[in-house]
Amino acid sequence: MTDVDRQIARTTQFLNERRDQAMMQRKRRRRGTGLAKRAGLIVTADLAIIIATIVFGWFTPIGMGGALLVFALLAAVTLLIAFVSLEAPVKAEKLVEVPLKALPLKTEQWLETQRPALPAPAQTLVDGIGVQLETLAPQLAALDEREPAAAEIRKLVGEQLPELIRDYAKVPQPLRGVERNGKTPDAQLAEGLKVIEQEIGQMSAQLAEGDLNLLATRGRFLEIKYRDDGLQG
Repeated sequence: MTDVDRQIARTTQFLNERRDQAMMQRKRRRRGTGLAKRAGLIVTADLAIIIATIVFGWFTPIGMGGALLVFALLAAVTLLIAFVSLEAPVKAEKLVEVPLKALPLKTEQWLETQRPALPAPAQTLVDGIGVQLETLAPQLAALDEREPAAAEIRKLVGEQLPELIRDYAKVPQPLRGVERNGKTPDAQLAEGLKVIEQEIGQMSAQLAEGDLNLLATRGRFLEIKYRDDGLQG
């Protein structure tokens, strides 16, 4: 193995480790956000019930039976918020209608619902795509929907990615590991997801390059303007 090969191997290992770390941080962050949101809703709902009970008790004694009913209501509301999904499920066919700046998050939420039904290699790739989408999301906030880049991102993220996973889901489970034309559906899915992950990464890099070029241009303008002004003064 040459020095170049060893350097490439080290770089690849470093990038893979960084991606794995990003995926773990993403999972912990989303889990923590979800728990905090549920805890806040539980506290708000329980306080509302308690306040309503106090106000009602000023006018009509609730008695022991009423108190037990209130405790039962508090327990029911707490359990309901703790275990029921707080977000409406995202439908793949609706992703094409999502505003561009919200598309990465909505696509990521949809991917999370599809992940358990995918083979292990595809799950890892879906996690990687989720990381890429999180990076892409803030970049799309100021991108005009009419820009060619916006159309490409929408097509890849909102159409081609869901279509790939939906087409795989149509294949009967026993046939997903059976070769056809030299490849199994499992392998075809993994290859397709890998290409999409790379494409999203390239799109994000291109958008970042544009931002960096703009920043450099503004920086040169300010440097010339104020440096020249200073020299003239």
